[in-house]
Amino acid sequence: MRIGVFVCQCGTNIASTVETEAVAREALQHPDVVYATSYMYTCSEPGQQQIQRAIQEENLQGVVVAACSPRMHEPTFRRAVEKVYLNRFMFEMANIREHVSWISNDRQANTRKAAELVHMAVAKLRFNHPLSPSRVAINKRVLVIGGGVAGIQAALDCAEGGLEVVLVERQPSIGGKMAKLDKTFPTIDCSSCILGPKMVDVAQKENIRLYACSEVESVAGYIGNFSVQIRRKATCVDWNLCTGCGLCMEKCPAKKVPDHFNEDLGNTRAIGIPFPQAIPKKATIDKEHCRQFTRGKCGVCKKICPVGAIDYEMEDEFISEDFGAIIVATGFDLFDHSSYGEYGGGRFPDVISGLQYERILSASGPFGGHIQRPSDGRQPRNIVFIACVGSRDASVDRPYCSGVCCMYIAKQAILTRDHLPDSNCYVFYMDIRSPGKNYDEFVRRAQEEYGVNYIRGRVGKIYPKNNHLIVQGADTLLGAQVEVEADLVVLATGVEASAGARELAEKLRISYDQYGFYMESHPKLRPVETNTAGVYLAGVCQGPKDIPSSVAQGSAAAAKVQALFSRDTIETSPQVALVNERACVACGKCIQVCPFGAIQWKELRGGIQKAEVLPSVCQGCGLCNATCPPKAVQLQHCTDNQILAEIDVLCA
Repeated sequence: MRIGVFVCQCGTNIASTVETEAVAREALQHPDVVYATSYMYTCSEPGQQQIQRAIQEENLQGVVVAACSPRMHEPTFRRAVEKVYLNRFMFEMANIREHVSWISNDRQANTRKAAELVHMAVAKLRFNHPLSPSRVAINKRVLVIGGGVAGIQAALDCAEGGLEVVLVERQPSIGGKMAKLDKTFPTIDCSSCILGPKMVDVAQKENIRLYACSEVESVAGYIGNFSVQIRRKATCVDWNLCTGCGLCMEKCPAKKVPDHFNEDLGNTRAIGIPFPQAIPKKATIDKEHCRQFTRGKCGVCKKICPVGAIDYEMEDEFISEDFGAIIVATGFDLFDHSSYGEYGGGRFPDVISGLQYERILSASGPFGGHIQRPSDGRQPRNIVFIACVGSRDASVDRPYCSGVCCMYIAKQAILTRDHLPDSNCYVFYMDIRSPGKNYDEFVRRAQEEYGVNYIRGRVGKIYPKNNHLIVQGADTLLGAQVEVEADLVVLATGVEASAGARELAEKLRISYDQYGFYMESHPKLRPVETNTAGVYLAGVCQGPKDIPSSVAQGSAAAAKVQALFSRDTIETSPQVALVNERACVACGKCIQVCPFGAIQWKELRGGIQKAEVLPSVCQGCGLCNATCPPKAVQLQHCTDNQILAEIDVLCA
């Protein structure tokens, strides 16, 4: 075998702490290495051309590149060697940047470690053999999970491209959190005016099928061929018959049901439509508060419904659908501020969240757009806004910035001053973070044009006194303690992963971080892709972001789907598990541990059963390989012999 080694200097990223020329010289001492060199930027076009020339001139049968992480440039180098007819799996990559040069300044030790990593890569390559991918047909239908603004944008873009789309939303209406907003920053546009037409487009697009009040129950399959089971929850109203006339809402005797759309600031009926612009505009029954279910008698809505849409016996329905790609846009929840005991722990009715204040400001909200205190309906004069409640606070396990709180505080303060010109607005903040287009100007407008008082410091305590709320805090710029007598306190609660995000990730077999946000395949190069091919991310489910960024990511995910569906077949990786039937003892442990359902029983003559791997489903994780007692399962391109060869040279 003839092997070539190429050591990248990566500018000064590697060369500043690793003697790359020495690593290349030592590589020439290894068995089967006939060519070795160091180059400034191996991933550049001249660098790739150098590799291609060496393959042709030196008749190389294998290539090792010592450079950055394989996550970044392994596909780049594989394409380069394939152009000169070398099988892509006869290429190995040693990571001497993230694993060596970036973690130590000891030049001598780094050079020794880099040389050892190259030696290990060469040893593995000697046991490599060419692998060939297979091709499978693509089902050109896309599933979008989540009907917020990101999911809506993704669904509409896919539909515009001629694709058949299924949109699954667990709430009775699409729209997500944006449907609850009064205005949007920094333009102070009406949120409903922006979102409403898009919601209507979803309802009217012939190639979009909407499943509201539904959740994804299970996911099987692989890129191009996913099988998904969807649970349509019983609404006790036949949506095929319901016209959204609202008669049932008017006559329902259960009038003191918490209104979740209005953040529990008011009451609604046990049957109803969430808000006037809801899509679909269909009624649902709240079984927890409906007298027919709690008392066993009522039936007013069934008697009054002109089309006979009420069905108390309705049960959940399961629907199986096949898709080629999945876009996840499950949105977010807001931090529960009741864990802050110093802010009342949820005991004070006039200490509210930012989203509750949005509903108060909204003309369709519980108070008709009039700002008043939830406790007594009085108009507040002094309003205090507190930033970073559930953000940038390690004590509540939320050390990250939510990205939107500074901006929506400024927006709400401006709207407050518009509604109540004689009011006083105070903002307690840690730092103002306004990096978006026209964002900083917007904050300055709140301060300079609207006279909002910004106080840099944390609030230590809130307590009631004489029908007011005393807000105690610090002004770090003045170096003094301050007290504000407030009528209303608005907490800028931070963003957190939506409820059920982790469970859905397990079903989709995608990764999530310690806070429950889904992890992208690469933060810079593949920001909307996941570790499971064919599953894409859009919106805040991937991390905190504002509306423009969510919409952009929705369109980006749709573009990725369009690119995938531009072909009739897709190439599958040959890096899959392979079962040696002679060694297999049919213990079934590999079937039990496989997270992708890629292993099944195969019946041979005489009724003998052996494990069999489905190559199109296998993701090459290696769990079966590690679990198999007789080592009958081997992972292609990462066999036991290849791993042991690396260990042998490291321990020699």
